[in-house]
Amino acid sequence: MEKVSIEDVDIVNNPLGVHSVRKPVSRDLGTDSFAMNYFELEPGESFSGGLHTHHDQEEVFHVQEGTATFEVGRDREEHEVAAGELIRFAPGEFQMGKNDSDERVVGFALGAPKARHDFDEMESVVHCRECDEETAHDTDLTDQGAFVFTCSECGNEFTIG
Repeated sequence: MEKVSIEDVDIVNNPLGVHSVRKPVSRDLGTDSFAMNYFELEPGESFSGGLHTHHDQEEVFHVQEGTATFEVGRDREEHEVAAGELIRFAPGEFQMGKNDSDERVVGFALGAPKARHDFDEMESVVHCRECDEETAHDTDLTDQGAFVFTCSECGNEFTIG
């Protein structure tokens, strides 16, 4: 058995700087088959760096406070998730959650069946500097904590972070 307090979990933010409070609860609990991250999003912040999918993991977001807006699918259909509500994304479903309101959003991102992302199974939709349009990119994380994006259309690669 492991027990932690959210207050005691260290803040470990995304290297893209898209949020100010992300606490990897599952790391402190020592989980192997389940991921859990606590977030506090100020206005304009997001859970992740952009529209993405995990081909090997489903994700559930629980909003405890405020209202989060999720862009879903490549067409970026918007769905609001209010305090006390949850939203689920199947493996392979593109999504991005953000705080478009004027109030803070507090919530959890839950994922299974793994405790950590397998970046070989992750895809992000970003603007390709070579194709000059939004395309799917393979996503990797370097040992230094930077993201490497490789366009699936032209192979162009760039690093952020």
